[in-house]
Amino acid sequence: MTVKIVIGLDGTDTGERALAFAKDLASKIDKCELIAVYVIEWSPFTFQTAEENEKRHQRREEEVAMATSRIVDPAVTALSDAGFVATGLVRHGDVAETLNRLTVEHGGSQIIVGRASSDGFAKRIFGSSTQNLVMHADVPVTVVG
Repeated sequence: MTVKIVIGLDGTDTGERALAFAKDLASKIDKCELIAVYVIEWSPFTFQTAEENEKRHQRREEEVAMATSRIVDPAVTALSDAGFVATGLVRHGDVAETLNRLTVEHGGSQIIVGRASSDGFAKRIFGSSTQNLVMHADVPVTVVG
């Protein structure tokens, strides 16, 4: 049986630490696939003008291409070069919900994310997306500091 681990990347040092932790963990598992995921925060409820709606699809595609080339592809290449089976995904959506949904869809057994530090008391502990993920995920979540 292949164990699938999802790594939530965010383009920061904490994402790199999550990636390193996932590599270390995967090296201890006989058959393991790593899935590097970057979620572009996006809400379907944001107000858009008619002009913005016309450009919305193009802008989303450009964001996906940029995140793929700058964050996900280098991570997948590094994992593959280190001998791991790895794939990558970039999606728009709520970070916690999307990471959880993609993990379930791909048969993942664990999510590894970095602890984010942002403004506000709750965000100083985990980061709002990480906090929501820990509270609502369908699989175990490892938060790397």
